[in-house]
Amino acid sequence: MIHPLPPGTRDVLPDEARELRQLGGRLRAVFERDGYGEIQTPALEYEDVLRLGDDRAAGAAFRLFDDQGRVLVLRADGTIPAARLVANRFADAPLPLRLFYFAHAYRAVERGAAQSREFLQAGLELMGSDAPEGDAEIVAVVLEALSSAGLRRHRIGLGDASIYPLLLAQSGVPEAERATLLAHLQRRDLPALQADVDRLGLSAATRDMLLAPATLRGGPEVLERATGPLAVAVENLRRIHELVSERNGAEADRMIFDLGLAREMSYYTGTVFEVYDPAVGYALGGGGRYDDLCGKFGRPLPACGLALDVQRVHMAQLEEERLG
Repeated sequence: MIHPLPPGTRDVLPDEARELRQLGGRLRAVFERDGYGEIQTPALEYEDVLRLGDDRAAGAAFRLFDDQGRVLVLRADGTIPAARLVANRFADAPLPLRLFYFAHAYRAVERGAAQSREFLQAGLELMGSDAPEGDAEIVAVVLEALSSAGLRRHRIGLGDASIYPLLLAQSGVPEAERATLLAHLQRRDLPALQADVDRLGLSAATRDMLLAPATLRGGPEVLERATGPLAVAVENLRRIHELVSERNGAEADRMIFDLGLAREMSYYTGTVFEVYDPAVGYALGGGGRYDDLCGKFGRPLPACGLALDVQRVHMAQLEEERLG
């Protein structure tokens, strides 16, 4: 008799568990070498605490009540709990704060979607460091950690969360339409984005401006094609590339600039990241700059971070080995 598991969850058997532990050890070694200290936060958080950070994180599918009737939720990411921890436990600590964690996160997925509801994250959080220096450090450490873990084809995409909301505002797109267009961009549903932009009846110049970010993706040369409102945002991306090149020129070649990159969490304020490996067809992780998040918990700090899905990194390892 086979006893079912909840959709989006899985068992891990001894061989895979051993390989995941070895992978985690390699990532952890790089994080610690670069001065990051490990933290652990509860899997359960109060809903109203998470809601301070992001309504989507608070609206998790896994909820229960404590003995006083307060709503508890399973964490959907590690960044909001880390921001809460810093406000609670490091209110006067010298800056910057370099933290990392290995923790399971839990998210709702669409019915029938082949996605995980429970997944293991390896996350870095750098708090108290401004852009672009902090962004460049996170990029460099993650790229070095993945190389140390044995990946050879990994890439990191960089965009800016401020770009598309700015374009929408400058284009005069009605407020009610903006969330829909941004959601299309987050899902990379370019046909839907184009159809909805066309439906708005905008001028040809405005239409082209709203569709341009989705077409600007590539190496550093793509930054030279960014004009108008995009030009300011790409200066930060250009400087990140320079800083990573100064630290480790070989790793800088793994950077892809994607001006249409958008992340789901609303707390991102600047640079956003997404980690890829062409050996597999899905992202290995992501993150970005969240300069307003820590202040919501009581200690305003510029900050950025990135979390890897450890099991996806492991699958990329295996697929790279298969491809040779």
